[in-house]
Amino acid sequence: QVQLVESGGGLVQAGGSLRLSCAASGRTFSTYAMGWFRQAPGKDREFVSAIRWVGTGVLKDSVEGRFTISGDNAKKSVTLQMSSLKPEDTAVYYCAAAVTRTISAREVFDDRSYTYWGQGTQVSVSS
Repeated sequence: QVQLVESGGGLVQAGGSLRLSCAASGRTFSTYAMGWFRQAPGKDREFVSAIRWVGTGVLKDSVEGRFTISGDNAKKSVTLQMSSLKPEDTAVYYCAAAVTRTISAREVFDDRSYTYWGQGTQVSVSS
């Protein structure tokens, strides 16, 4: 069994910053990518950012220039630094891990590419 545990959500004013962290634990497994998705009330879950480990390389994908992802494959952890937050960033943020195979630059945006998910952490941005 693999568990992903997120932390760092909360309430912040517009323009502020938050740092989300996620760590995976459980049985021995390989991590090919870890990422963040978010889901706002009444909306579909959407991709935010991900980090992929391909061979000896590290690739990062993000749809928000205000967010910076970092990760440690050995520790199976990922961090999302969010800055200049806006009210529209309000959502539940989910950490995800791809553990079965390398995923492509196109697959990284698809939540079906990820095997395990965290329970989610609420991020609320007030105006």
